[in-house]
Amino acid sequence: MTEAIEWQGRVGNVWAEEWRLTDMSFAALAKSLDAAIAAAAPERGQALDIGCGAGVTTFALAGARPYLDILGVDLSERLVAVATERGEGKEHVAFRAVDVARLADEPGQTGRFDFAFSRHGVMFFADPVAGFRNIRRLLRPGAALVFSCFADPARNPWVTRITSIATGEESANASPAQADAAYVPGPFAFADPALVRDVLSQAGFIPGAPQLIDYAYRAGEGPDAAAQALHFFQRIGPAARMLATIEPDARPAILQRLAALLAEHARDGVVEFPASAWIWTARADEGRS
Repeated sequence: MTEAIEWQGRVGNVWAEEWRLTDMSFAALAKSLDAAIAAAAPERGQALDIGCGAGVTTFALAGARPYLDILGVDLSERLVAVATERGEGKEHVAFRAVDVARLADEPGQTGRFDFAFSRHGVMFFADPVAGFRNIRRLLRPGAALVFSCFADPARNPWVTRITSIATGEESANASPAQADAAYVPGPFAFADPALVRDVLSQAGFIPGAPQLIDYAYRAGEGPDAAAQALHFFQRIGPAARMLATIEPDARPAILQRLAALLAEHARDGVVEFPASAWIWTARADEGRS
């Protein structure tokens, strides 16, 4: 479970330091996600990137819709600083460090957005229905919302294999618990489409049919791709949290096994794992304010 305060501190700081690796890991998914976002986005108006991170999805939409004003928001001041620096000189793009749940009540926030989108940034609400209701408050009636989230851990063997190495359990029994239990904020919180559809409906959205995307999750690249992947998994994502809890005496042996796994997956200068994500498109219900 990753809480908001962690994104404002330690976790957000790490992601700000490693944003290039995060963008690398999602690059194959971005082809489908950016296309879905652009297809739903208006030519002009106001758009909101929720959990914008270092801004890569914001910039992709800005390239596709040059006359659309886009605000990227994130809990992490460090990530927003990175995004702001990367976006210097780009028209129609701005970033703010703010909780999207509080954005509607922020001083100077006037009007509603015509579109909202997110790359894996909406699975961390303590109360998901309340979280999406706050997003609904920010949108004009009928406005579209597009977001991605991880599919079932069984379709993301990079996490199940690492879990199995870290815990000593077989991969089939090593998926994160929240995938099979009640909602728990975290990377796989929205793996179940039925749960997501219910959350969106309760929050005032009309959800469409989600699109399941299979893609290559890239953890390392370059002359020593396996070493970069080992660094990546210790720094970013659910594997990093798990690896950080390993007892010091057990750590060397576990990291050695993980390094061997990553070396097995190194091909032609990259380390990649099969991965799957959902892309959701929903619309703010025009019959609800």
